[in-house]
Amino acid sequence: MAAAAPPPNPTPTPPSPINIWPSDQPTPKVFTRIRLATLADVPVIYKLIHQMAVFEKLTHLFSATEESLASTLFNSPPFQSFTVFLLEVSPHDFAPPTPNPGVDVHYPPVVKAVDLGAPLTDLEQDNFRSAGNEWDVVVAGFVLFFPNYSTFLSKPGFYVEDLFVRECYRRNGFGKMLLSAVAAQAVKMGYGRVELVVLDWNENAIKFYKEMGMEVLQEWRICRLAGDALRAYGGSN
Repeated sequence: MAAAAPPPNPTPTPPSPINIWPSDQPTPKVFTRIRLATLADVPVIYKLIHQMAVFEKLTHLFSATEESLASTLFNSPPFQSFTVFLLEVSPHDFAPPTPNPGVDVHYPPVVKAVDLGAPLTDLEQDNFRSAGNEWDVVVAGFVLFFPNYSTFLSKPGFYVEDLFVRECYRRNGFGKMLLSAVAAQAVKMGYGRVELVVLDWNENAIKFYKEMGMEVLQEWRICRLAGDALRAYGGSN
């Protein structure tokens, strides 16, 4: 009989009970931080993508794993390929970032205080803790984007593959903050545009993008080669 595995190391106890969303304030306030994701964030990125698939009723297309995300997302410097911004929230102001030439030179974290319209309850905060050592920081949403190119503009741009804010954090301007961060980076790099696609039944998202100044191009359709069709044509040469 194999020997029993040793018990896991005990989880450190936070310095005080978690109370991310104080309800005793007339106008509850949280601090937000948008930062570049790293390989250590893959577990929470996976959970965010799965929640998005559930929301979009597309779980039948969901086959990602933590391992597949880890092997594909962080192989290039930020903004040269797939890039993820995480939006984190905390009841306390964030400490100034520690200088990190490998990350902060590209994108120093953006911190902002937000007044919530009403007290907020996050029943899943334990599942969405930040990968850092800050026990009171929770991930509220993310945006994943990468460069594309416009021949008409003769300029690169950013294509937003995913933009998602967890349900309990919506209607607080967090989605706008994430998309604005991508737009600001595009302007900083001299890029020509930011674009994405939206499901035709998601009226709230369509309204949101229009309010952000995005043009919804009704005359365009997505053409996709994937799965068996991709293998059939890709293997024909």
